[in-house]
Amino acid sequence: MTPAAGSAVDHYDRLLAEHYTWMLGGDVHEAADRQAAMLAELGLTGTVDGGPAIDLGCGSGAQTLALVRLGFSSVIAVDTSRRLLDELVTYAQDTAVVRPVHGDLRTVLPEAAEPGAVAAVVCMGDTLPHLPSKADVPVLLGHISRALASGGHLVVTYRDLTVELRGTDRFIPVRSSDDRLLTCFLEYRDEDTVIVHDLLHTRTNGSWQQRASYPKLRIASSWLVEECRAAGLDVRHDAPDARGMRILHAVKP
Repeated sequence: MTPAAGSAVDHYDRLLAEHYTWMLGGDVHEAADRQAAMLAELGLTGTVDGGPAIDLGCGSGAQTLALVRLGFSSVIAVDTSRRLLDELVTYAQDTAVVRPVHGDLRTVLPEAAEPGAVAAVVCMGDTLPHLPSKADVPVLLGHISRALASGGHLVVTYRDLTVELRGTDRFIPVRSSDDRLLTCFLEYRDEDTVIVHDLLHTRTNGSWQQRASYPKLRIASSWLVEECRAAGLDVRHDAPDARGMRILHAVKP
């Protein structure tokens, strides 16, 4: 299925997938070390005979590799970008435990795993706000809750965009190097949506080129906590990290 023009999926296909790993800092294995430390602190560990872990919105693989390092015997890595999945495979080529899946995050869980069989689900790196509609969030949480085994973990990281920024505060620098510069500009459309304009400048043959924009959901932390509880999950942690991302950790009783 061809992604809708102007959607987050289309934006990644046309622009961001090419630069995704650079946006993370350029070293996926270093990013995986950071993610593994954070997940371990929350209590996620795999076992040889345990169920699989699922990485929703895996990108180029930082979270997937982190889950492998934590001992999960199988990791299903899901993304809408074939380019990023192909990149992940190059990083994970020394292990047989990673299964890349090209698919829609909203529908993949019932197809990828038996109910009550999954040890952990992670949805990180601001993936959740990329869903097309706020109504998709509780549906996805329902799929996650049904997939998780008793005691199974859910970890979500996302940027809370509910507080409207004004003036130059709406320009957020992401990363810069000698040949690339990425800045985000936020345009608040309504209570549920912000338009993210990615102002990416790349140096090509001595000149700079710029491309841009897609919608993102404004997800309040209190709302997401309540939706997790409504899906039957016990929220154990909900707080911002040092980088301004919100971390939510929930467990299926």
